[in-house]
Amino acid sequence: MRVRCRLRRGCLRVPLALLVVLLAAGITSAQSEDDYYKMITLPIPADLKLEVSGLALLPDGRVAAALRKGDVWIAGNVYGDPPANVTYERFAGGLHEPLGLAYNDGDLYVVQRTELTRLRGIDKDGRADAYLTVAKGWGVTGNYHEYAYGPKFDPEGNMWITLNSGLGKKVNPSDDAWRGWSLKVAADGSWKPVSGGMRSPAGVGVNAEGDAFYTDQQGNWVPTNSLNHMREGVFHGYVDALKHCKLPGATFTYNGEIPQGLSYPEAVKRIPPMKLPAVWFPYRKVGMSATDVVLDSTGGKFGPFSGQFFVGDFTLSLISRVYLEKVNGEYQGACFLFREGFESAVLRMVFGQDGSMLVGMTNRGWNSLGTRSYGLQRLVWSGKTPFEIKTFEARPDGFELSFTKKVDADAASAPSSYRLSSYTYYYHQTYGSPEIDTKQLRVRYATVAPDGLRVRLGIDGLREGYVHELHAVGVRSADGDELLHPRGYYTLNAIPR
Repeated sequence: MRVRCRLRRGCLRVPLALLVVLLAAGITSAQSEDDYYKMITLPIPADLKLEVSGLALLPDGRVAAALRKGDVWIAGNVYGDPPANVTYERFAGGLHEPLGLAYNDGDLYVVQRTELTRLRGIDKDGRADAYLTVAKGWGVTGNYHEYAYGPKFDPEGNMWITLNSGLGKKVNPSDDAWRGWSLKVAADGSWKPVSGGMRSPAGVGVNAEGDAFYTDQQGNWVPTNSLNHMREGVFHGYVDALKHCKLPGATFTYNGEIPQGLSYPEAVKRIPPMKLPAVWFPYRKVGMSATDVVLDSTGGKFGPFSGQFFVGDFTLSLISRVYLEKVNGEYQGACFLFREGFESAVLRMVFGQDGSMLVGMTNRGWNSLGTRSYGLQRLVWSGKTPFEIKTFEARPDGFELSFTKKVDADAASAPSSYRLSSYTYYYHQTYGSPEIDTKQLRVRYATVAPDGLRVRLGIDGLREGYVHELHAVGVRSADGDELLHPRGYYTLNAIPR
């Protein structure tokens, strides 16, 4: 099946009276996300429910999309503005709820509920001729929540998979083996469990150094959404996954007491294999249900954030940005809002051939903001640099910020231009957690570097294991711009020494 679509262009009419009010208020002249990152909606045939659950870029620039109901389609001519003659071709079908997609060495790889599958086209007719099992063997009981995500390839050719914990059903560990754990699959199909304690690990990503991460979603034992570094011997906090420590191959064990109602940092001290997330996403402030993790490897084609992560969000239909650094050998860092207003829940992202980002959406199963139930949009950098906090790094006595444009030295050197607070969360079986133990922090000094792109903040009262929320509302660029997103949230697991 080959379908061609054309997008009809329209115009937005604003009543004259409303336009006068907007002009008087100065609203129409304010910068917006759309000034820097434009959304382009790709047309979809009326009879194709493109509920995107996986995206992969093909060498010729086309984009493969897995659909949650079991198909894989390939979209061509996706880079037009407006998008004309977009094509859709069905490549594969009959899969069991694929929730990820990757391309490697001529084939597409997809995780179904029960296996990792390689899709191979042999006779060059645009259809998959072989569905080859690469890896299988984890437990599946039929629980609705037993999602399997991935794969994502690391630089060594390993494929990373994350398995949802089953909810509301108690079974033997051998029946739902490795639910709530990450798996690393070698090229030959052999696999091993790596880390455990995941609740709903909906997104998997690999950074420029080759380290693998996943996002988890708020629930019991998970106070808010988080980004976590997967490595051997680590417990990520979700208690139900501990039962698999009894299985051969488990990389850690813990048979001790599970503390209830402590702060999260205190709980980590009580449970030896447990580690703090690299980044917390404060609830509602930076999304409500984190999804995909994609690395900006475009070399500047997508703007000034090369090497950083972008993270999707289901409920609020947005994308956030994450800057990571290593302190005392462990990852920690900051998150920022990046782009809101997608037409449906953001589930998968991939960078296209031209450096734009393709965003796959579906709200099947849960509610989300937006006007559609599914779709495919393209996010394109305008070439204009937004005034943003580019990096947010920990220092022994505070933080250092770098910016995408030079700052106004007078505004940026005033301590009153910054407000900071810190807080943490409960570790408990209750669903989610409020922010607790909140304290306002004093900014002692703000020193602008000679290059005008960096500011060093001296802060009283830094606390390890706490989120440090920054409002840089008084900072302006040298040419008078306000910060597009003046808030940043740094997860300070360790203070540099």
